[in-house]
Amino acid sequence: MLTESDARLHKTGLWNGFAGEPVKTPISVAALAAFVGAARRNSYADKSAAKAPSTRLRSFDYRFERDDLAYHDTYFGIRDFVGKEIVSRHEEPVWGMNYFGIILTAGAGEREVYDFLREALMQDCTGIEPALGPSLYRRDRWAYDNAVDGTLDDFNGTELISCGSELVYRCRYHGGWIS
Repeated sequence: MLTESDARLHKTGLWNGFAGEPVKTPISVAALAAFVGAARRNSYADKSAAKAPSTRLRSFDYRFERDDLAYHDTYFGIRDFVGKEIVSRHEEPVWGMNYFGIILTAGAGEREVYDFLREALMQDCTGIEPALGPSLYRRDRWAYDNAVDGTLDDFNGTELISCGSELVYRCRYHGGWIS
């Protein structure tokens, strides 16, 4: 059982949980948010980003590193997919997110839906916890809506894409600090 002060350290990301001691190199929530945003914009969201070598049979992987932080995104599937993102500091996992996305309409084209998703993920996340994408992004008939509950230390959410009045895509996600 965590003490009250240990729980505060855990919530701020300063707790490693393995040895029950504060992490020697803490990461703030603000630094994590900035890093995850940069990592997404320099990996999946950027159609020209190079994929990393697959870590599992038939997985698609992206990796982004800056200073002492590393981001690794692994997913399976093309039209419908499941995956996870992990952020490590000094090679120790500190934060993660799992997600499951699905195209809901038989007639929706993968390329159109996922090109729009990438475009939405390139936007700044203002007024929303930056767990995935912005709260709202619109272009022509396309709409991206994202709702997240919680903060980066413990969250869940859903992103939706509509074309006109038709809901064509849904992704559910959740995650938080790893200890």
